[in-house]
Amino acid sequence: MSNQLNTQTLKSQQALLKTKFFPYWLDDKSAPEPEPYLNENIKCDLLIVGAGFSGLWAAIHAKEANPERDVVIIEANSIAIGASGRPAAILSTSVMHGLVNASRLFPDEMDELERLGKENMDCFKETIERYNIDCDLEWGGELTVAIGEEGIPDIVSEHELYEKFGHDAHLLDKEAINKEINSPLFHGGLWSKKRSGTVHPAKLAWGLKRVALDFGVRIYENTPLESSTYLNPKVLVLTPKGTVTANKVLLATNAFAAGNKKISQRVSAIRDRIVVTTPLTDQQMETIGWKNRQGIYDTRTQLNYMRLTADNRILFGGRLGYFFNNETDPKEDKIADNYYRLVENFYQTFPTLKNIKFSHAWSGPIALTTRMAVHYQHYYQGNMIYVGGYSGFGVTASRFGSRVGLAILDKTGAPETKLRFATSLPGYIPPEPFRWIGAKITMYALDTLDEKGGWRKPWMRMVEKMGFPVTQNEQ
Repeated sequence: MSNQLNTQTLKSQQALLKTKFFPYWLDDKSAPEPEPYLNENIKCDLLIVGAGFSGLWAAIHAKEANPERDVVIIEANSIAIGASGRPAAILSTSVMHGLVNASRLFPDEMDELERLGKENMDCFKETIERYNIDCDLEWGGELTVAIGEEGIPDIVSEHELYEKFGHDAHLLDKEAINKEINSPLFHGGLWSKKRSGTVHPAKLAWGLKRVALDFGVRIYENTPLESSTYLNPKVLVLTPKGTVTANKVLLATNAFAAGNKKISQRVSAIRDRIVVTTPLTDQQMETIGWKNRQGIYDTRTQLNYMRLTADNRILFGGRLGYFFNNETDPKEDKIADNYYRLVENFYQTFPTLKNIKFSHAWSGPIALTTRMAVHYQHYYQGNMIYVGGYSGFGVTASRFGSRVGLAILDKTGAPETKLRFATSLPGYIPPEPFRWIGAKITMYALDTLDEKGGWRKPWMRMVEKMGFPVTQNEQ
């Protein structure tokens, strides 16, 4: 057994020898130059902190509603350098991290959440078309694959939810799934064919940046928020070289939880890891099929997800991790060792690609809450609102979440702001060192639950009773 493990590790080491530990999406010569940093004292009506998807969508929503509104965005680093430049970017209508999670959280509001999610996706598509954003958008659908026979009940029960809420979703048996994508691990599938697909997330963010600038939004990159003070009713925000005095502030900082120390009481910066192959040849593509180019996630406890890029690389993600004190950029996560197990899972999934190498690998924080979906925190008598908590499907859910967050901030009285997801909070997360200890045990249990069972099963039941649905398969 040890010889087999050594062989697997050696193979993973060789596959990662020339890997760049940086997001594939951001490694692009067409990336726009960063905007200048803020070096003066300015005023505005709306200040948005964070230039990921939530911040960029919020700025566009605000300007579409009122082109005269004075909107400013400050970004600690550069556009899309956070979660918006790192995801698999599989598109889904769900605004609550999947149907299973939504029905767990808000069973009485499912009809409305589903209506809002489908409306959000249609508007997402229409916005991209209207502003001519080139972002490699493909509509192949989303596909959940059953790992072994034991994964079949998961997709069957999920299919019932999809049918209940009017999705064009189809169950596939082993023969049908292997016609779609050839893997010895896949014994069935659930294919949701409409209103879902994949996108190049960085190109989308850069396109949204262009639209915001065309609207007259002032964007300052490399301008982190250092502190804020309530002037009642205005808010004063300090940055390293300047200040912003704003009537309203939207904190679109997700896993980074910038803006107020209390945010992280309900948000934990769990890390997610991804590898991307070199481009597949036509012959390699023929061995795996995947002609409909769906975004895919599987039914493993420590799930994997995968998709194709425009130039036929395979993005393969999974394997959660956590670093002490919500560390969001640890040097220890930029070494090959942390990606070996992910590469081994890739080769098991696609044995016909056993010699392929990996051009890029990266890791970064996602905002884990007991909700695993967007929530809102209120500060300064409601004149500063935090919007975040996306743990998956955030590329499209962030459009919806930012729109509702802006409505809460502006007190418009929109019907969505009265739903429970908008008026309630996820559970409290214990502080360090308990957070770190609990996370480490949980991550190990997730990695080994399917293989070894034992104490891991009662541990995971306890974690889920605390509110974390960590063994759900919706990502």
